[in-house]
Amino acid sequence: MGEINKLHAVVCGASQGIGLATAKLMAERGVKVTLIARNEEKLKKVQEGLSNKELGHDYLVADFSKPQELKKVISAYVDEGNQPHILVNNTGGPKGGLIIEADISEFTKTFNQHLVCNHILVQALFEGMKKNGYGRIINIISTSVKQPLDGLGVSNTIRGAVANWAKTLANELGQYNITVNNVLPGATNTSRLSEIAKLKKEKTGLKKEDFFTNMANLSPMKRIAEPEEVAEAIYFLASPRASYINGINIPVDGGRTKCL
Repeated sequence: MGEINKLHAVVCGASQGIGLATAKLMAERGVKVTLIARNEEKLKKVQEGLSNKELGHDYLVADFSKPQELKKVISAYVDEGNQPHILVNNTGGPKGGLIIEADISEFTKTFNQHLVCNHILVQALFEGMKKNGYGRIINIISTSVKQPLDGLGVSNTIRGAVANWAKTLANELGQYNITVNNVLPGATNTSRLSEIAKLKKEKTGLKKEDFFTNMANLSPMKRIAEPEEVAEAIYFLASPRASYINGINIPVDGGRTKCL
């Protein structure tokens, strides 16, 4: 398989944040992109704004809180003959809060949205990747995989499960030239971070701007990331140049995570 501009990527959570930035970057560099999110109007706008329209970018409407719905959608897409080479698993995180206060339903809901939906997509796309002799599965998780984050108990738990699922997949699929890697964003300028800031304000009274300043100061670079910076790491892992990188967690956090 030659250049990445001959490839086809499925990008989840593509209507905003890191998913949107990834979809735009892929399209700019000549990758056909299939967008997935639950809001069709947003998807249409994103599709219309993508570069290189001649590639035939398209979208699928699916709600990750309904795994069986996603399974039907992606199965139908594959049955139509589509064989994407790249899968970017990405969906919004659960609400914050102490783990001791989390209801059981929060764990099961988040497990379905993240691990189960990721697995459904991989199972649907695996045969095409295997047939093409090229596959890249990239999961957008969190630095909590390496260092649990305060006040994000449910997220910490499920993100860790996804990381172990991904490592197991990497061991199984490498023989088919399919790599599986995880990108771990730190504080990134997305709606997710704004939601966490809002929750912090409700609980402590901390202003949003002060929350963002505090988050920036946790990084040696003294700023938070832009989604486009995370997208660059995703793009690299999706490319032929990352052909021997498999089964790893890559923090994109400006050095905030204190462990190796």
